[in-house]
Amino acid sequence: MEPKEKTKTIRTFLWASFLNDMGSDMIYPIWPLFVTTVLGANMAALGFLDGLGEALVSISQAVSGYLSDRLKRRKVFIWSGYLCGALSRVGYSLSGTWLHLIPFRIMDRAGKIRGAPRDAMIADICAKEDRGKTFGLLRGMDHLGAVFGILICIALVGPVGYRNLFLLAAVPTAIGTFLVLALIKENNTERTKIYKGLAIKDLDGNFRVFLLLSLLFALGSFSYSFLLIYAKTFGFETSFVPVLYLVFTAVAALFSLPFGKLSDKIGRKPVLALSFVFWAMVSLCFIFFRSHAAVVLGFVLYGLHKAALEPVQKTFVAELAPPEYRASSLGGFQMAIGLCALPASMLAGLLWDRTGMTTPLFLSLGLTVISTVMLIFVKEKR
Repeated sequence: MEPKEKTKTIRTFLWASFLNDMGSDMIYPIWPLFVTTVLGANMAALGFLDGLGEALVSISQAVSGYLSDRLKRRKVFIWSGYLCGALSRVGYSLSGTWLHLIPFRIMDRAGKIRGAPRDAMIADICAKEDRGKTFGLLRGMDHLGAVFGILICIALVGPVGYRNLFLLAAVPTAIGTFLVLALIKENNTERTKIYKGLAIKDLDGNFRVFLLLSLLFALGSFSYSFLLIYAKTFGFETSFVPVLYLVFTAVAALFSLPFGKLSDKIGRKPVLALSFVFWAMVSLCFIFFRSHAAVVLGFVLYGLHKAALEPVQKTFVAELAPPEYRASSLGGFQMAIGLCALPASMLAGLLWDRTGMTTPLFLSLGLTVISTVMLIFVKEKR
């Protein structure tokens, strides 16, 4: 691919990501409130919906990653994934009970079939010394779009209501779908050998250790919805809950690119370890401090955690994976992590309902410590 074409491809992905996350985050700040107050679900049901969503993200990315490598095609998975996201928001607006949300939640999160092929396409066209920066910039645009979406949510949720806001949220993602269809050009590479599929034996010991520690960490990384409900329980007004969501999203938008660049300079492991430390500090804030300032600080730390974890984790997986299995490895990794999200969020919801809202935080803190220690034994490829 020519340099100009590479630049245009990356820019198109940046804007498509910006628009999609704008649409997503027009509804995410009010999602837990919509599910629990408007549709009358309990915390266990909320945990089920969020965990189901993340599990489906993982499965869809694994399937699309495998098919993308097998067929040597990326673009079709990317634009169709954005389209699924747009259509699902229309379905949310029409739902009458929380059970009605299930098929549209499936469609929404299945839209993540775009993730592994898109990330593999970016990794393919980027030099190693720029990968962390590029993934950081991509994640930064995700979060920047989220900031705009949250601001729109705060401004419009009162005047137009939940359901009309969900309809409006479909528009930016639909525009992003058109951009990918119109502007992304893909090299139609013919397959030179039969693609046999990725197997565990194709992954080296470093990848296996990193996968295991990431799975343990994911088991304690329950949905952000719990933090928002915690803030509401602690005394924040319902109208202020989207502002807390805005806080961590804005922080993540500001620091994703710097953390990506930092990983290019000092390595992936130190930045990932720092992301685990940030999450541990979030847990400690919510466990031991009982003030509004501590809750706000917790959301700032959560934003730093997301900024350090998400772009660097993808970069690390892309580099640990065999090049011919890059999309499959990214998709398989996301599948494994996402499959942990369902039991993680369901367990957090059950523990919250039965033993108190700090119990999930103690469990998460312990798993974070174990994951951080295991990271020491992963070696980076130089």
